[in-house]
Amino acid sequence: MESSSSCSSMVADLPQESFLQRTLERLSSTQSLELTAEEAVPVAVVALQRYLSEPTDGQHHEQQLDSYSYDLTITDGLWRAKCVLHPGLNQLVHRNTLRTGTDISVRQCSFVYNERRLGHGYICIEKLGCSAETSSVLPRINNINSLPILVKHGMERNVVLQSDVPLQVSRKHYLSLWNNDDPEGDMWTTGYASPDPVLDVSKVTLLSTLESSFRVSWKPLPLLVKIIHKSRLRYYGKFGLRIDYPYQAYFEVADQSGTMSLVLWNELCPEYYQRMNVGAVLYLQNYTLKQRYSNRSRPQMDHHRMKSFTSVEICLNPRNPAAVITVVSQKSVLPQWGLPEVSYQFTTRSELEKLSNGSACDVIGLVTFVGRIERVKSKVNKAPEKYWTYRWIHAVDGTSDHPFILELFSSSQPEIFNQICPMTYLVSTQMRVCQVEGSLPYLTSSCETEIFITGYHKGQPYVNDPRVKSFIQWTKTLKDNTVLQKTAIGGHYCYPPPPQIFAQSATDASGQVPLVAASDLKRELESLQYREHKKLAIQGQITAVRFTKNPKTTEEGREVSNEPERGASDTHNDPSAAQPATEDCPISPSSAESQANTRKRRPLFSKATPSSLNHASTPAKRRLDYKNSNENEEQEDEESDSAYEEVQYERQECQDSPALSWKSSSWSKQREQISEHLHQGGLHPDSLSHRFTFDEKSALLQRSNLQPTRWTSQIAARDALPRVPYPGHYQLTILGINKQIAVDAAFLPVVHPDDPRAVGLSQDPHDNSMLSCLSSGFLCPLSSTARDRQLTLRESEILATARELEDTHVVCVLDLCQLGGDKVEVLINKVYRVTDVNTM
Repeated sequence: MESSSSCSSMVADLPQESFLQRTLERLSSTQSLELTAEEAVPVAVVALQRYLSEPTDGQHHEQQLDSYSYDLTITDGLWRAKCVLHPGLNQLVHRNTLRTGTDISVRQCSFVYNERRLGHGYICIEKLGCSAETSSVLPRINNINSLPILVKHGMERNVVLQSDVPLQVSRKHYLSLWNNDDPEGDMWTTGYASPDPVLDVSKVTLLSTLESSFRVSWKPLPLLVKIIHKSRLRYYGKFGLRIDYPYQAYFEVADQSGTMSLVLWNELCPEYYQRMNVGAVLYLQNYTLKQRYSNRSRPQMDHHRMKSFTSVEICLNPRNPAAVITVVSQKSVLPQWGLPEVSYQFTTRSELEKLSNGSACDVIGLVTFVGRIERVKSKVNKAPEKYWTYRWIHAVDGTSDHPFILELFSSSQPEIFNQICPMTYLVSTQMRVCQVEGSLPYLTSSCETEIFITGYHKGQPYVNDPRVKSFIQWTKTLKDNTVLQKTAIGGHYCYPPPPQIFAQSATDASGQVPLVAASDLKRELESLQYREHKKLAIQGQITAVRFTKNPKTTEEGREVSNEPERGASDTHNDPSAAQPATEDCPISPSSAESQANTRKRRPLFSKATPSSLNHASTPAKRRLDYKNSNENEEQEDEESDSAYEEVQYERQECQDSPALSWKSSSWSKQREQISEHLHQGGLHPDSLSHRFTFDEKSALLQRSNLQPTRWTSQIAARDALPRVPYPGHYQLTILGINKQIAVDAAFLPVVHPDDPRAVGLSQDPHDNSMLSCLSSGFLCPLSSTARDRQLTLRESEILATARELEDTHVVCVLDLCQLGGDKVEVLINKVYRVTDVNTM
């Protein structure tokens, strides 16, 4: 093992004494170690890895704090330490407060021995503080992988610390950090085995003979088949399941006699899943047959014009018997084997409206818009909980003025899914058509969808398809600069738009937006996990509106400041934007004197401006905001922030310009009587789309993707990026129908036809009143030539009509998204008058 002194060449200007090494030595003489703020030197998080939890002794499954556990790897610049995160801190991961690439301060830790295994133990981090800033440690490290792993004396043979496996040895593998569908870790094998073995194809049997062989004692003869469809991975791990690698994937395979389903099980998935691709030829031995599972989605294969054998399916198991799988390289495939060609059903955009709802198609297009990756919780209400990851895409193919609107869920291809960007050629297979009344149709993923982008098309079976060749010819007529001007990446996006009539059915709730009580909204907001999206509706009255202009931009649309304005009605609600409170200066809101002191320490926002909201204007020492996980300190911070917010809210409303704000005549009195005002809603940097440029590609992808599991030095910093121009946004206060709870929400209307949200939006003319804009979602008419000054004049005219909101009963559809840390996006999607509500 290298000593700390031998690592000095890797790190510049760091002390030779290692904080991690010193901490491990202190743990040898105490059961639990508490560190003071002075002792807790910042360490950087370089890896955060997730795996299925297991109950501790005497603990039932339902008593689990969380379904998953986390290992984190930290470094002080001299050593790396792989640690277990205490389950009580998992919430920091759920909200992306604890994340790779940032610093933490370890406040309490212990060393845990495995009582059932000799020579095994690990550090458990029990309390920590998280920095909101980028790491101060990582920029000084040349090669993170060169730093040695810290191991307790006497445990040098502990291979778990050195391997890509969980520290809690009952688990054998990690899961992807944000979903269960993507392969994660070094165990997933890619490429072909080399060299190809000699295959005896003289005794192969056809798929057509397998149905008659089912339930009969027989010795399976080899199969020679081609993969024509492939599903995403399915992880079926759960508490108490004693299977090391609970994975499953299914395929549709074909030979000259027809097609049949094939299922790959358990540890064969890490070894073969990424090698068994569509178009690959398999030579199979020692397989088994079982009755086909009916409760499973299947690809639509009518276009193959082949007989489907649907009564049985082929199973490839790791044991009893152990299947023998040979993936034949393409150069070794012989024509005399008679294997069918892979067939596709590419559809052009001009043909999409003609397809029936639910039908399948393949598409190819030039990407013009890429939405941020979001997550949605699986509706299966049992542990362990699961999240799906997805993103929205626009792609054009030259056959229509409208793009393909694609809802792409993770397809177990993270290396492609995370690299989708404008100006790439996208192929997406087995998409399902969703026809929308009153809007454009869109396509959504199926379990069998695969995606490919520029750089991954070579060797794919579709490259010779006539429609693919026709598309490539069309792209040669395009000019990059012209297309680039119409591209966008990231920001809030939701499709399809809500229907014209809000329907609530007591018998059939499927497909409708849930109407929740205002009192439930707080719980919904607090339960959101990182990038989780929910759509909810509440009823009540809009009691206040304010318009906030967009910060000044350069001619290229690049922001002058690093942060755009926060939500207008709660700009004052985030005092950390100007001066974060630190643990050294706690604030108590229990008296008027303490509130006065708070106002002295934190400058008032008389008007939201880029300079007042720019984090960069705060001195670096004060910006390093460690959020201690101790519950008492968190409660104290929350109470002081709440008191400060109420004082600032009143001061801000008094200073608003009448031309750019409105409030109902009864709001001042009602505000004194409400039990709670939820100020989380606002506009955040990640709420807005950016204009795509090749120079900023890495930074734009980082911003729209999820936080990575591992930190790499190649990850770009989040600099100021060119935005899609917008004049500003509205901040609204919605008072619940029972006048007990109020919530703030932002409204960002569509004003330009090149806004991605304009696609599919019903643009029926309206009178540009405040209520009609909230109902339609856009300013009428959309203008691509209007300057910001003209748009601001329109905003003033719109706000002048806000008085029609006085005492008006409305239903507001809200889009909620947790953007990481304390940032929660609450945006108004649509506002219904009561006359537009239908109850059944």
